[in-house]
Amino acid sequence: MGKPVISVVTICYNSVRTIEETLQSVISQKYPYLDYVIIDGGSTDGTLDVVERYQEYLGYFHSEPDEGISDAFNRGILHAKGDLIVIINSDDILLPNALEEVARYYEPGIDIYRGNVIIRNKDTGFTGRDIPSMKFPLMPFFVNVDHQGTFVTAAAYRRWGGYDVKFRYMMDHDFLARAYQGGARFKYVPADLAEFRLGGVSVAPISAKRYDIEHIVLNNGGGRWLAKFCYFYFWAFDCVKRLIICIFGIDMLKRMHYAKTNKG
Repeated sequence: MGKPVISVVTICYNSVRTIEETLQSVISQKYPYLDYVIIDGGSTDGTLDVVERYQEYLGYFHSEPDEGISDAFNRGILHAKGDLIVIINSDDILLPNALEEVARYYEPGIDIYRGNVIIRNKDTGFTGRDIPSMKFPLMPFFVNVDHQGTFVTAAAYRRWGGYDVKFRYMMDHDFLARAYQGGARFKYVPADLAEFRLGGVSVAPISAKRYDIEHIVLNNGGGRWLAKFCYFYFWAFDCVKRLIICIFGIDMLKRMHYAKTNKG
């Protein structure tokens, strides 16, 4: 079977400090069937100047205000031409040979491919390896989402839909739960595919994520009151636990959670 066309979607907004490294990590893949899509939310800080220097490598590029991260994801997917689609945001890095690695495991009937993601804190020098979860039950406790290492077929997006625009933080978690509950077939790719830098919306307070947390359960078949109550307070307890552990060092929790890596 031939190699798949792989679309990389990068969404950005005022990302002048980080987007060039992201761009270079994608175009340096040298994968022959790459389709690169960039969706910008109307940047005013010089991001567009950087992107325009790489125009020849892009399959699609558009800049205008959007309704948030989910809306930008959906716009990117709409314009992607690939058999597989991965979302690499403007402060993420696609690791060398990642696309070739995924293509090696490509086969008919698989909906979602998931590989490892390297977690990096540039302020402290910490790195860890996140191994992706392959199951998303109705009450998805202790799952690793890692959209940066997730390659979804175009057919899967058509079947299970894109990202819910009501979600502001955990739209990738909601999509994976929806696809899993709908019968999607997952396949693990045993390779490091992307790097995620700690920060951004991932560190939003638990109160800001309440809608997302509760509706991951409600949207995917969980009972209305008890399920959302239990799941939200599981997250609240986990947040308190994290704060306590971090008293012993800013990276202590990360060292406990993520698999070790020798990446510097």
